[in-house]
Formats: sequence, C-alpha cells, structure tokens
Amino acid sequence: MEMQHSNKTRSESRPVVRIWANRNFTVFMSGSIPASITQWMQRVGIGWITWELTHSPSWLGIIAAADLGPMLFLAPFAGAISDRSRPMMILRLTHVLMVIQAVILALFTQMGWLTIYVLLVMSLATGIIQPFFSAARQSILPNTVPRGELSTAIALDSALFQLTRFIGPALAALMIPAFGVLGTFQIHTLGSLIFLIGILAMRVEAPERRARQSRNILRDIGEGFAYVGSHKGIWPAFLLLTIASIFIRPVQDMLPGFAGDIFQSDAVGLAYLNSAMGIGAMFSAGIVAYRGRIAGLTDHAVLGTLGLSLAILGFVVTDWLWVGVLFSGLIGFALNTMSTSISALVQSAVSDDMRGRVVSLYVLVFRGTPAIGSLIVGLVSVEIGLRWAFVVSALICFAAWLIVLPRRRNIAAALEVER
Repeated sequence: MEMQHSNKTRSESRPVVRIWANRNFTVFMSGSIPASITQWMQRVGIGWITWELTHSPSWLGIIAAADLGPMLFLAPFAGAISDRSRPMMILRLTHVLMVIQAVILALFTQMGWLTIYVLLVMSLATGIIQPFFSAARQSILPNTVPRGELSTAIALDSALFQLTRFIGPALAALMIPAFGVLGTFQIHTLGSLIFLIGILAMRVEAPERRARQSRNILRDIGEGFAYVGSHKGIWPAFLLLTIASIFIRPVQDMLPGFAGDIFQSDAVGLAYLNSAMGIGAMFSAGIVAYRGRIAGLTDHAVLGTLGLSLAILGFVVTDWLWVGVLFSGLIGFALNTMSTSISALVQSAVSDDMRGRVVSLYVLVFRGTPAIGSLIVGLVSVEIGLRWAFVVSALICFAAWLIVLPRRRNIAAALEVER
C-alpha cells in the first residue's frame, strides 16, 4: 500500500500530469486537438491538389509562400496589437475568419470552381489571418497555467500539435482516395467549429499591461525589435531558428514533390512522409514536456540543429520510400527539438509586457521565413533538382551549428531562467 501511494504521489507530481488540473489549459487543448487534426488533413489535401493541378515544384513553393509570406510583414504588427489589447478577443475574431475561409474553400471545391489561382487566393487569406491568430494564441497560452508550469505547457502544446500532425495525414491518406480532397476541406470546417466552441468557453484574465506613453504602433514594434536585438540569449537563438526555417523547413512543403518524383508514390506515400515527420516531432516535444524544466534546453536546441542537417542529408540520398519515411521522422524529431526548446526558453525569459511582440517575432521566424525558403527552394529545384537543393540547405544548417556551438553557454546563461 505504501509503495502504491508513493508511486501515485510521484505520478501526480509530474508536471506533464499536474498541468491538466488547470481548467483553461484543458479546455484550450481539448479544442485545439480536433482543429489541428483537420488542419493537417486540409494541408495534405491542398498540397496534393496543387501537385495534381500543376505537377510543378514551383507552384508548391508559390502556394506555400502565399500561406506563410504575409507573416513576414504582419507578424510585428500582430504582436504589437496583441500587447495593446485583449488577446482572447483577437483569438476569437481571427478564428471566426478562419472558419469562414474553410467554408469557402470547401464550397468552391464542391462546385468545381477550384483552380490553382483560387487556391492561391485562399492560401493568401489564411496567410493574412494567421499572424494575428498566432500572436494571440501564444500570448494566451502562458495565462492558462501557473508560471512554474510554463515550459511544460509549451512543450505539451507542441507534443499534442505534433500528435495531430501524425493523425491528420494518416486520416487524409484514407479520406482522399475515398472522398477526394473535398473531404479534407469539409472536415476541417467541422474541426474549426469545435475549436471555436472551446475558446468561447474559456475564461482567461487579461495579461497585465504597462501604461503607454504613446499610441504610435510603429514605436511599439521598434521596441520589440530592440528588445530582441539587445537580449544576449534571444537574438542568437532566433538567428539559429531563422537559418533552419529558411533552408530546412521548406522540406515540409516539398514533400508532395518527393513523394511523386523521388519515391514514385501517390497521396498515400505523401501521407506516410507527413505522418512520420509528425511522429518524430511528437516524441521530441514529449521529451521536453516530460522534463518539465528550462535548464538544459539550450543544449537541446543546439544538438537539434546538428541532427536536422544530418537527417536532411539522409532523406535526400535514398530512392526508397520507407527509408525516406524513417528520415522524415528524424527530421521532425530534430526540427521540433530545436524549435520547441527555443520557444520554451524565450517564453520563460521574456517579460509579460513584451510577450506579444517577442512571440510574434518568433512566429515570424518560424512560420514566416519558410515562405522565403519555399519560394527559393522551389525555384532552385527546377534547375538542380529537389535533392541537390536540400543538400545545399543541409550544409548551410551545419555551418550555422558550427558557429553557435562555442557560444551555447552564454546563450544558456541568458535564457535558462525561471521567472
């Protein structure tokens, strides 16, 4: 009996278990999961129908750039607005717009009106909404848990997101042959509505805001950039993330090309590659969540960068789908190890009154800069092929790892703080 009680006490003391006692966090995650699953289903559908309509790596890059590109311009404004106003209000408004976009995409597909140019417009609409949604979402997450559980919340959020990244493509692989890409668009509409119900049910206190001397939003944006640039830990972490985001992240958007041309497969093969990447990322985030502490995450981020460049090289040298699936999983593991560690470190170190702006810059780097990479890699791959384009990318990422490696202790000293 005493041993059972001891085991129970240890289990309940684990951060990854204890965090679910926070009602707002539980409601938030419960709404996010179905929306994320169906979003990945829709992403697979968009990628595959883009390939079917064009059979062009360039168009894969263009569609990805339309989805991700607006983040480059709008993220700083989104962060400043989030720091000025109530993030929950912004989250609800932007998600309503995302539901409307999902309905329109499904309707156009049902009516036979979907062309590559319509898909481009729909992707651009998502790209415009996403910066404001992401800034608000990341500003709200820290307010759903006590500060001591923040690193666990961030990592668990990432782990659950990556779990949906495995489930979503797997379901898409079953749905597309049976119902076409229309089915993925329709079910995402339902998933988006479920998340909307969840965030409407949340009751989160607005974060504290310092009094502002000016209503000049450009000055607020400048403060955000200055804060990041002067922080001894944040700017080198963002630099590392930028290199990986521009040169490695585009592999996700190029998977339809790898599935169709390199591995000679179809939508099922594409779903396997996407799912493997999601599984690897899920395990990585699970490790960070289980640790439940900030100390040591700098080494995780640096080691993840090395693993990412090596995994990319392994992925591009094979013609066998199942070997590609294995390395796709390793890419997901390494990429998420780096990105989740950096996210947790930055969220822990930043002050509440700067959180929206700093987090929006993180989102800009991680979600926006891949638009540049996708466009470049898509165009370059037309000339030298997908394989050689990513060989060059892997070597650039490896060079970044060599630059950051000797500086990791200074970065850790600035970021590994429990506020």
